[in-house]
Amino acid sequence: MENILYSMEWVLPLRSDWATPIAQGFTWMGYAPFFLMFLPVGYWLWDRNLFTRLTALVAITAVVNGWFKDLWQDSRPGADIQLDGRVTGSPGRPSGHTQIAVAMWLWLAYEIQRPWVWVVCVILAFGVSFSRLYLGVHDVDDVLTGAALGLATLAVFFWLTRPGNALTEALRDSVVIQLVLIAMLVPIIAAVWPAASQAAGAAIHTGSALTLTVVFLLAGWLVGAALDKRLAPDRGPRPAWWQMIVMAVGGIVVLFALRAGIESAAGFLGIDAATAGLVGALILGFYMTALAPMAFRAVGLMR
Repeated sequence: MENILYSMEWVLPLRSDWATPIAQGFTWMGYAPFFLMFLPVGYWLWDRNLFTRLTALVAITAVVNGWFKDLWQDSRPGADIQLDGRVTGSPGRPSGHTQIAVAMWLWLAYEIQRPWVWVVCVILAFGVSFSRLYLGVHDVDDVLTGAALGLATLAVFFWLTRPGNALTEALRDSVVIQLVLIAMLVPIIAAVWPAASQAAGAAIHTGSALTLTVVFLLAGWLVGAALDKRLAPDRGPRPAWWQMIVMAVGGIVVLFALRAGIESAAGFLGIDAATAGLVGALILGFYMTALAPMAFRAVGLMR
């Protein structure tokens, strides 16, 4: 059993010139640029309440994953078999790609409640998870642990958001309560974050600041969403297809330009990377749910 969980010898024969780009495509769906596109586009073009819940779930799952990674500081498979150079010595167990994919895609399928969506979402969750094994950056133990934590996070989130939950209804109806809760949780998370291991061979300790950027993005998102609903309580009919394309492409181009501008400004002002990441995430979250929709309405793309 131990050999199955940790050995990567079985992966190498599966690799081929046509399969590797597919695995790299699935694995890209677990990196920040994908979420920075998928979540706001879903908010702009589809259902802002659904994608606000989805963003909250992703943020919670990312924090849980980062905490366990730094608790265990488990090393990844050897660099000689890795086909994804973006991991740079970060901890292996649990697989963040797997954990977030399982939680996010299964929650989306649950929200939509259509059989074909369940099929697509399960394929996506499995594809992202298996891609981490194929690319040699996680072993089976990492992926199974990530899947288990993803399901656990999903179950807790389902319980918290169940109909009739007074706490959930209070959170949903008050951005002030949401922000107070986040403000209380940030120092608690930082205080209980696992310390760096001194053991030989331990993976790089990433620290809480990097993981907390998703919490700050969520805070900006929630403030922006509250303002968006105040300015446009009713979205009205769905825009024409060409308008949706313009919003998706234009909104994402501006988002990444804003992200680059924040990084450049932080470097010019001498702001450390951790602080710049937190402030930048807050601004980007607010742009996604407030500034972008305001701009879309201003030019007649959205009501």
